[in-house]
Amino acid sequence: VQFVESGGGSVQPGGSLRLSCAASGFPFSTYAMSWYRKPPGKARELVAGITSFSDSTQYADSVQGRFTISRDNAKNTLSLQMSSLRPEDTAVYYCIRTQYYGGNYYYLPSDSWGQGTQVTVSS
Repeated sequence: VQFVESGGGSVQPGGSLRLSCAASGFPFSTYAMSWYRKPPGKARELVAGITSFSDSTQYADSVQGRFTISRDNAKNTLSLQMSSLRPEDTAVYYCIRTQYYGGNYYYLPSDSWGQGTQVTVSS
């Protein structure tokens, strides 16, 4: 099982970025997927989740209305479109497969996190 994130960079407040994740080693279309982020000096947190066939999405309150999660099951890819970026969005962003039940997303403890992609929002 492998996750490779890309698309991060440095942007000014109010800017946009699109993150991508290439997943492999498991039947992608049978799992929910999520984006997490780890801000400097803080714990990793769930940013957004999407069910296996995109019928449901969920966002952290802090990104609701600014970020959009999507997936392409034919290409085994996950995306995160980020707009109206703020300095507090600065973090390393990770994608990972998750299980969705009870209205929440849970990553599998047996999976290893990828390298992540750095997003820096600063003027």
